Amino acid sequence: MPRDSAAPKVPKRRLRRLFRLLVFSALLFLVGAGVLLGLLYQKPLPPLGDDIRSRLLDSRGNVLTTFTTDGRSRDPVELNQISPLLIKATLAVEDRKFYSHTGFDLKGMGRAVLANLEAGGRTQGASTLTQQLARNLYLTHEKTWTRKSKEALYTLQLEMKYSKDEILNMYLNEIYYGHGAYGIEAAAQMYFGKPAADLDLAESALLAGVPKGPTYYSPYTHLDSAVKRQGIILEAMVDVGDITESQAEAAAREKLNLKPQGQKDTTVAAPYFRDYVRSLVIDSLHISSDELDQGGLNVYTTLDPDMQQAAEEAVDQGMDHSSELETALVSIDPRTGYVKAMVGGTNYRSSAFNHALATTRQPGSSFKPIMYLSALSSKEMTGLSVFNSQPTMFHYDNNRKTYQPRNFGDKYLGEINMKQAIAASDNIYAVNTIMKIGADKVAAMAVAMGINSPLQSVPSLALGTSPVSPLEMASAFAVIGNGGVKQPVTAILKITDAGGHLLYEAPQLQGQFVVEPAAAYVLTRLMEGVFESGGTGNRVASMIKRPVAGKTGTTDTDGWMVGFTPELSTAVWVGYDKGRDIATADGRRAAPIFAQFTEKALENVPPKIFPIPDGVVSVYINPQSGKLATAACPEKELTTFISGTEPTEYCDQHAAGDSDSTPDGSNPGIAGPAKEDHSLWNDIKRWWMN
Repeated sequence: MPRDSAAPKVPKRRLRRLFRLLVFSALLFLVGAGVLLGLLYQKPLPPLGDDIRSRLLDSRGNVLTTFTTDGRSRDPVELNQISPLLIKATLAVEDRKFYSHTGFDLKGMGRAVLANLEAGGRTQGASTLTQQLARNLYLTHEKTWTRKSKEALYTLQLEMKYSKDEILNMYLNEIYYGHGAYGIEAAAQMYFGKPAADLDLAESALLAGVPKGPTYYSPYTHLDSAVKRQGIILEAMVDVGDITESQAEAAAREKLNLKPQGQKDTTVAAPYFRDYVRSLVIDSLHISSDELDQGGLNVYTTLDPDMQQAAEEAVDQGMDHSSELETALVSIDPRTGYVKAMVGGTNYRSSAFNHALATTRQPGSSFKPIMYLSALSSKEMTGLSVFNSQPTMFHYDNNRKTYQPRNFGDKYLGEINMKQAIAASDNIYAVNTIMKIGADKVAAMAVAMGINSPLQSVPSLALGTSPVSPLEMASAFAVIGNGGVKQPVTAILKITDAGGHLLYEAPQLQGQFVVEPAAAYVLTRLMEGVFESGGTGNRVASMIKRPVAGKTGTTDTDGWMVGFTPELSTAVWVGYDKGRDIATADGRRAAPIFAQFTEKALENVPPKIFPIPDGVVSVYINPQSGKLATAACPEKELTTFISGTEPTEYCDQHAAGDSDSTPDGSNPGIAGPAKEDHSLWNDIKRWWMN
């Protein structure tokens, strides 16, 4: 009996032991989980891409882009800069419980497992946005248990360290939308040419479907698949109550206004300037590429964002994107040497080659002002110096060589002065000039003005036969616009490390006087004639509402417009990469691009006349005789000279001679030369009347 009564107690002891073991295991699990969560919370996440990438900042201190070597197109935006419709579409199709789960959708995982078992393969996934973000930020896409366990840990850390809105914002800036575009802003610009904030319902539903399969659901490569996916997303938005059936139907019927593929660069903002700065940092400042890519540096630059946008718009509107014609635009502030805008080609995605730096293009007649500055500064010539524009055989190198230039269209103007030659771009006059003052002096002047490319000291140098870069031309013309003072070309103001410590700061250098200010001003006045009646730039004069000086240039393969205002010196080039000849219409694209950019870039800057330096005198000249005009002369032309080089004889074609002149040089019957009043008001009136 005692044995029988004791028998049932054995299972009870086992049950109690099992219960204790379960309780202990649960406690141990909870403690372990708590410790793990504590460790994960304390342990820092690997640096985010944008944390380790160095940043390029514009002249206002705003981040323009990041330095990357992966070719990714990134335009980070805040959540409030993204269309709410895009956010709702993404959540409806990717993670409906995003704001309620803790990083994992357990029910969704269960449904996916059952669906995959029924299908005998992997047909559904259940990754939340947080899991996808963890994978995209820190891991590869390999399907291993190690990767999955790391993904889970990173998911937990993200959920603990960031708010839901921050996670969603990171996701939308990181996810891949195809064709090199990472992030919704880059995708919106690439596919629709608009900011992410302006996406409508149809566009939002289409883009929300692309990350599922960036190749298969790309509207560029599989439009039908992309539209079907769009329909699924619109239905999902109806299911969760974000939109109504009628709104979904209207969006499905909307015609999508996709931008042509590759028409708009979407890789980075100001990509050619970014690459230019990158080369300066590595080659000139000797900062390694690894440090630039992953050192979290801040590179403060001179780029003006509004002027850069004006440059990109001018190029975009001025070029034919269906052809292979290339272009470059670079603009410098003559007063500081700061690079304010740079466009190196028509499409960075098609060609990353920066034509603004290419030293293989002949500047043609746009080089002539450099030569004329040398002639004026030598005081061997003035704006009234005359040569005969006619077919001429020039002999040089001790008469061992000959050179016979031609004028465009074989048009010869007879006896003309420098102002007329500059306006009409007369080649015969230009070669006569270089033969008079010497090719060596012209080459030396070009070097002093910032031309570093090799120059041949031959008569054809006057016609721009030695190749130079658009950046060099903008730099050289900046010297003229800055009154003969050369400022070093500067693109980088300073560089700081991730902790804000200064690594580099641009030296504060004094400008170098290349020529006397009077010579630069006289040339400027002559170059203003290019935009007046009869000048080669007259056809775009109506586009520019401010004083401007410049020079066109055309060769068989290149078209140029280089010019300046007191605030900007800008060079525009057009041509083909493969040395193809350009049509006349193609060569004429440079001037409108220059004009549109100049006016747009300076739209908030009041027009200014070019400052008049000491050592300048302006007198009225009779244009026929080239002598001082008198009261009897029917035509008078106000002409500017370096003081001491102005004419001293009066015109005698329309009145008696000056034999009765008084000791002070005046003549009772002849009015003396009218010296120009250089007051601000009279200068403004002069510019307006011209």
